[in-house]
Order: sequence, then C-alpha cells, then structure tokens
Amino acid sequence: MKKTAKSLVDEAMVQVTTYTAEQARALHGHPGVQFVDVRDVRELEREGVVPGAIHAPRGMLEFWFDPDSPYHRDVFAQDKEYVLFCAAGWRSALATKTLMDMGLERVAHVGGGFAAWKEAGGPVAEKAKKAGA
Repeated sequence: MKKTAKSLVDEAMVQVTTYTAEQARALHGHPGVQFVDVRDVRELEREGVVPGAIHAPRGMLEFWFDPDSPYHRDVFAQDKEYVLFCAAGWRSALATKTLMDMGLERVAHVGGGFAAWKEAGGPVAEKAKKAGA
C-alpha cells in the first residue's frame, strides 16, 4: 500500500480550511453558510443532527455536488459556503479536499467533527423520522 488512510487525511488537512467547533458555532444559522453532514444515516439516528444541516452521505457527495451528474441536487448549487462535518473530522477533511479538487471554492470542514461540535455546546436535535416510519 502506497498511502494509508491517515496519510490521506493528513494531506487533506494541510490543504483544506478547518474551523474549530467554536468558529463553526459562530457560523451556524448564517444565511450564507450551509452545514453538510457526511456521516452515515445510522450515526445521525444514534447521535443526533445539527439543526439546519443537510445530510449528504460521504458515498454520494461528489455526485450530489456535480451539476453534470444525474444525481445532482440543487441545494448544492447555491452561492454559499459549505461547511462539512463527520463524526471526528477525518471523513469531512477528505470530502472537503475532494470538493476543492472538483472546483468548489467556498468549502471548509469542522475539525473534530460532530463530537467537537457537541462538546463545544453546539445545538443538537434528534434526526427527524420519515413519514410513515
């Protein structure tokens, strides 16, 4: 193996904008900022969500952001800064780097992820249940 998961994360961390949980809290709710949760749906159900964050599973992120993809979602074509987070900040660092590689300029992530967000007193809500579930 030429690169490890850790080396990929370390490389991404050098290149991406990382907000502390406190900085992210100050941005939360700002109309020019959209939080994006890249955690697995089971993590959302178990741990809760950041109110107002859009869930974009890590495996679909590139497809949902790419305007030429048949899976593109308009919510990812807005003139906003996208602030990504995962559980601990590793997946979101890789996802942020990937979106930068795709040409997105206003993208960052939360260092320490959802765990740091909760520890800093960031708001957390239960994941909304789907109708009929």
